[in-house]
Amino acid sequence: MATASSLLKMNGCVRLPHLAALDIKGADAEKFLQGQTSAQVSLANGFFAPLTCFCTPKGRMLANAQLLKISNEHYRLLLSTSLIDMLASHLAKFAAFYRVELQAQSSMIIVGASESANEAAQAFGLSLPERPYTHHSNAQVTALCLPGLGRWLISIENSAEQNAIEINDNEDAFNTWQLEDIRSGLAWLTAPQQDHFLPQMLNWEALGGISFKKGCYTGQEVVARAHFRGQVKKRLVRVTATANSLPQVGDTLVDEQDKAVGEVVSSAFSDKQQIELLAVASTKAIEALTPLYWQGHPLTLCDLPYAIERLDPEQLASSLVGV
Repeated sequence: MATASSLLKMNGCVRLPHLAALDIKGADAEKFLQGQTSAQVSLANGFFAPLTCFCTPKGRMLANAQLLKISNEHYRLLLSTSLIDMLASHLAKFAAFYRVELQAQSSMIIVGASESANEAAQAFGLSLPERPYTHHSNAQVTALCLPGLGRWLISIENSAEQNAIEINDNEDAFNTWQLEDIRSGLAWLTAPQQDHFLPQMLNWEALGGISFKKGCYTGQEVVARAHFRGQVKKRLVRVTATANSLPQVGDTLVDEQDKAVGEVVSSAFSDKQQIELLAVASTKAIEALTPLYWQGHPLTLCDLPYAIERLDPEQLASSLVGV
């Protein structure tokens, strides 16, 4: 099984079928998105690509995504493939009142790259962005820099153009990419867990995925109340275990009394007998250092690469001025 360090030596790009793109186009695209998403949409300026999410009126996440401005009146959301159709249907209910159209990019290929990223970008006449949460685009491809260990998402507009680069489809390569997401504390919501979590339960405000300075959007009141009143009772945590199989999304974490204290969000192998996973767990249990288990396997709590505190996307965007 590939380890995380091998990601930097892996040849070619890793196909990422779990991610897909939803485009929002039209004269009212910015105004439309502003009323639906946790991002301050104006910050998406063709270079900075804020994280964002869409919520129910009760503040529960329907999807989380990264928001890119591709051109004037053209925005793109990158999110879990399992949520594309649902989110498009959800947004279509409101889109009827705006001059916008929604389009899932079914022919788009999304790959991940590290050492080979510059070569892949150059194959399409594109330079790589160097700062996390930034992207460069042309008519063929978009390259988006991710936080953490030198990684880029490369979105190829037309699947017929994918032969311009080497794409790795093997399971170990995909596992290694997933492992780096886990070590980066980055969880993409999937269909089984939609409408389960407040955004803060996936540490979304710690990743700059929530603007607390913008106006209203669906679920905003609940999300803001949870933040300002300190009412978030569950948080995303990273844990490891010795096991030869991976948990399923939604599998339960328990304490020594077999009481449910969390659920699995994503997992990957770090070695043949070792796994790492992200789970949403009780803050009370975590702070008390309560022993946790998954199907009898003891879990070891690991650090995340960021502080669990509010990071305003406005702050991220301002740090890129002049870059």
